[in-house]
Amino acid sequence: MTAQQLVLSLVLATMVFSVALEVKPADFARVATMPRAVVCGLVPQFLLLPVATWAATLVLDLPPSTEAAMILVACCPGGSLSNVVTHFGRGNTALSVSVSAVAALLALFLTPFNFTWMVSTNPATAGWLRTLEIDPSDIWWSLLALLALPMAAGMALAHLRPAAAARLQPPLSRFSLVALAAFIVLGLVRDRALLGPQILPQLAVVVLHNAAGLALGWAAARAFRLGTADRRAVMIEGGMQNAGLALGIIAVQFGADLNMVIIASLWGIWHIVSGMTLAFVWRRQDARHAV
Repeated sequence: MTAQQLVLSLVLATMVFSVALEVKPADFARVATMPRAVVCGLVPQFLLLPVATWAATLVLDLPPSTEAAMILVACCPGGSLSNVVTHFGRGNTALSVSVSAVAALLALFLTPFNFTWMVSTNPATAGWLRTLEIDPSDIWWSLLALLALPMAAGMALAHLRPAAAARLQPPLSRFSLVALAAFIVLGLVRDRALLGPQILPQLAVVVLHNAAGLALGWAAARAFRLGTADRRAVMIEGGMQNAGLALGIIAVQFGADLNMVIIASLWGIWHIVSGMTLAFVWRRQDARHAV
């Protein structure tokens, strides 16, 4: 792990900790009594978006590397960042955390399976077929260090020292907003060599692809007749893919193909923009309704 990755991991763990200060065990108890909502959150990530992406690549005449990257990103479920965005958007944070935890485990099997058969059945990408070998330690590290431990620590502090948690939560929440903005800026700086008019077609692909993920999450939540908070959580889970996992796979198993790197990098930046935009829109809606 590079120094930059370590710093970003610590920031993300802090963000999850700040979210946990407002999450109660009773929230997870309610989710446990409604497994239908968890299943609904998994459907867009492992079924709807991957299949829709695969179908789109069959119709569109895009470079094979772009299509392979789209399929790969669609097959990588969201990480703990989606929990933070859901919390800011006043969605069901406990549901988001539960979906992320289950998705992280399922990704060990379903991400390689989905990618392999989708790429192999597309004539344009069949030559890009690789048997993905996802290192389980990457998944376990993300699940334990970036989600489980900070979530448990935050909930424990809120239970044992509620007054201290109440004082700590506002500044940490503001820090989280700044950190999310920093993710975007750092991503732009890091990938500045890739930015230019020549990437506008790839950016358009990423924006539309991400919009499809959000829309499919919304459609699944509507089909399952979930409430507003649950619907927001499922929508964010459907539209925030683990671009970091995709970049790692591209680096190791596709020789850091430039076109694939551009798609995954743009995803990593854009899904934060779209997710936070939705969160702010939802907060404004709630404020208007409260008035």
